[in-house]
Amino acid sequence: MTKTERNLLDYIVVCISEFASRNEICMREAYLYLKKYKGIDFLKDFYDVEHTLSFDETLYDLASVCQKNGGIIS
Repeated sequence: MTKTERNLLDYIVVCISEFASRNEICMREAYLYLKKYKGIDFLKDFYDVEHTLSFDETLYDLASVCQKNGGIIS
């Protein structure tokens, strides 16, 4: 695994953790939700931009992407 891949993986794990905490759900539920509604794909595709933003902005973006794909958590 390259350093860039490791950084991406670490970032995704932290985002899942923050999303879970903010929405008062467990990590597993957060992961499954983000996976189902394309939040994980979004983080992978836009890592280069998203990792430069605050977690508040990233969590807002994640919620927006998931809602556009049928999710209900805001």
